[in-house]
Amino acid sequence: MAEPIVLLPGMMCDARVFTPQIQALSPRGTVVLAPITQGERIEEIASGLLDQLPPRFALVGQGMGGVVALELLRRAPDRISRIALLATHVLAELPAIAADREPQIIMAQSGKLGEAMQARMANGFLAPGKGRGEVLTRAMEMAETLGGDVFVRQSRALQRRRDQQAVLRKCKVPALVLCGEHDALCPVKRHAFMAEMIPYAKLTVLEDAGHLPSLEQPEATTAALRDWLHQPLVLQ
Repeated sequence: MAEPIVLLPGMMCDARVFTPQIQALSPRGTVVLAPITQGERIEEIASGLLDQLPPRFALVGQGMGGVVALELLRRAPDRISRIALLATHVLAELPAIAADREPQIIMAQSGKLGEAMQARMANGFLAPGKGRGEVLTRAMEMAETLGGDVFVRQSRALQRRRDQQAVLRKCKVPALVLCGEHDALCPVKRHAFMAEMIPYAKLTVLEDAGHLPSLEQPEATTAALRDWLHQPLVLQ
């Protein structure tokens, strides 16, 4: 029987960010969407999830979900059969980036979540093209559903995240590193760096995608995940 797939959405995202993949992969077996909305530290979020997740599973993390996925891999490597990291980070947050979050946090605390999201998505968030407006609308809808308190908690957790390079170097399971060519938040060179650290990892760069490849290029993202799911568990 196929291992369950656990999906971790990015910052201010919910199940809608993975709608195409849930629809495509559900016939294969169990697909679980695990929210990352509780806790002001990545470690807190991971601890809460480990009590709820299946004993062993394939793990997909996008954006902040990828940061949480790396913490799960650090804490419970024996429970993760394979890992896919989409549009995400491995390094600790730079002080300048952490400082840039403060005005956005203040906006969200002041009831101006829309402005905070617009500031976050100002430059290099999505790829240009005719589908950009629809994806931006979806991103704003998800953010409005989650609300300002979640924005603040997730921002704080990202500010405090740890460097996980050592976790990647110890990874012994099939790994996919996927990103969009137009993602300025998590650029291609950062993903190439991540893929080089993981033994036998596959790097996939999607031409017409930015920070939300699962929505911007859903078919290509799903195809990459299907290939990753078919990789043998025993790596040579």
